[in-house]
Amino acid sequence: MNPEPDYSAAYVIVRTGGGQEGHGLAFTVGRGNEIAVAAVESLAPLVTGRPVAEVLGDLGGVSRRLTGDSQLRWLGPEKGVIHMAAGAVLNALWDLRARRAGKPLWQLLSELPPEEIVDVVDFRYLEDALTREEALAILRGAEPGRAERRARLLAEGYPAYTTTPGWLGYTDDKLVRLAEEAVADGFRQIKLKVGADLAEDVRRVRLARAAVGPDVRIAVDANQAWNVGQAIEWLAPLAEFDLYWIEEPTSPDDVLGHAAIRKQVAPIKVATGEHTHNRVMFKQFLQAGALDILQLDAARVAGVNENIAILLLAAKFGVPVCPHAGGVGLCEMVQHLSMFDYVAVSGTAEDRVIEYIDHLHEHFTDPVVIRDGRYVAPARPGGGAEMRPASRAEYAYPHGPQWAADAVADVAGAV
Repeated sequence: MNPEPDYSAAYVIVRTGGGQEGHGLAFTVGRGNEIAVAAVESLAPLVTGRPVAEVLGDLGGVSRRLTGDSQLRWLGPEKGVIHMAAGAVLNALWDLRARRAGKPLWQLLSELPPEEIVDVVDFRYLEDALTREEALAILRGAEPGRAERRARLLAEGYPAYTTTPGWLGYTDDKLVRLAEEAVADGFRQIKLKVGADLAEDVRRVRLARAAVGPDVRIAVDANQAWNVGQAIEWLAPLAEFDLYWIEEPTSPDDVLGHAAIRKQVAPIKVATGEHTHNRVMFKQFLQAGALDILQLDAARVAGVNENIAILLLAAKFGVPVCPHAGGVGLCEMVQHLSMFDYVAVSGTAEDRVIEYIDHLHEHFTDPVVIRDGRYVAPARPGGGAEMRPASRAEYAYPHGPQWAADAVADVAGAV
């Protein structure tokens, strides 16, 4: 479904009069990135020029302003490019707030009083599944163990899994080598892409299972390739390899389709969420029993605020959160959400892993650190989205040197 991604981002910097900055982004895969930039620019007047303390002291109100503007909301509502743009702005504001506090975002969030956490959540449309009072009870129930879990997180890190061995198009030798290296590096779960050719999928998963042994989990990801019945049929011959989950088996909007697949392919778990566009859709997936693994994304919904709502929903329904990452800065950003969840919301890392993909981290000022198959908790203030100035300059579209070089190469190729 995504055969030729050109990893891109609409990059947001919010600046104060005193020279402080916050960074956020909306991840895209190339064409259309300019639309995301235009959406961010359309939201800018709702934030710029306002007192810093007022904005950062009421990020719940700012979130509702960005997602609730009566004219811009028409373009969603609360979905699509305009919603992703709101998320980029909100993530930049949270990054600024964490920097001003001198703390990594996960720590800032996990130290907030429960009352302040729920104040940033928009409970509109959620209260048939999660009320403010229920959310407060979840957060207060996690308070007694916060300090102990924070210490354990700092000492041990947070579990990760890797998609590095699993891309379509790899030779058999490369798949096997990368799978074996992943296990040697401490990963206890790998993921393979599937859905292009059933015979090839069976062969590749067989190779991966032989490479990692019986005790390492193998998940597979179809990236929305199948119809409902097709997903059920396709997974049947793969079941012998003890798959842990099937990710995005069908349309990301098809709640009942996911529920039907889940019923038919168990004990293979159904995982989805990286393209689920808001908290209301997540609510329906949970209410319908349509997923086993919830895969939120740092840059798909309306930023930290809405992801807090999604984490609280998952905690209410007892469903583990295993975020989508990779892309441009998604590993750097989403680790903060999982670590906050562990310390202050669900209180557990059992059956929870963050995706890890080993590319593009060199462009960020605080790149992720993986040790023994686990994310090391970030110590640097902020939310992780800041790209190095040199990378921003080199790859800025359309006038950055990298784009100019590509244009020259294209002309030479045409000649």
